[in-house]
Amino acid sequence: MPPQFAVIALALLTFMGCTCGRHVRDGKIEASMTEDGFWNLIETARSRGGEPDEIAEQVSQELAKRSADDIRAFDAHRVRLMESSYSWNLWGAAYLINGGCSDDGFEYFRSWLFTQGRQVFDGAVANPDSLAAHVSQGEEPECEDFMYAADKAHEAVAGNPLEGIPFRYPELGQGWDFDDSSEMSRRYPELWRKFGG
Repeated sequence: MPPQFAVIALALLTFMGCTCGRHVRDGKIEASMTEDGFWNLIETARSRGGEPDEIAEQVSQELAKRSADDIRAFDAHRVRLMESSYSWNLWGAAYLINGGCSDDGFEYFRSWLFTQGRQVFDGAVANPDSLAAHVSQGEEPECEDFMYAADKAHEAVAGNPLEGIPFRYPELGQGWDFDDSSEMSRRYPELWRKFGG
């Protein structure tokens, strides 16, 4: 395609709001948000400080500066990471830290994990006992608001709700008794020292 036609086509696509899963920035078409972009946006929000709910609000405000495609891509990364972090090991840690943890509570706990940044999130998924270094006694590590940060931004940018992204949590199989102190202290020695008993 001759360069002048490419410029015209780009202008038409921009005017029509159709960049086919991409957005235009400084005259260039950029791909939708990557997983690195997902975490970088969270780190931008975290750099301003604040409690988890405030970080979730900052994330939503940052997303509202992006295209609807980026917002959808951000939420797709969130959903995928919620799936991959759905495990007995992490649930048991949440139960120990919070003194109990329902299905919904586990959703809010993992949403709080996002607000702690990539290093803490990945560390907790790999070794939930590592959370002993990141959670204080008396702290409530839950952040329901993060679950809806993308929805809020999409409403602001596109004027309509974000369509739900299909997901399927893995089968957990047989777990163990979270109220069994000997089992919990064996599995989470650092967390047990801090929150057990």
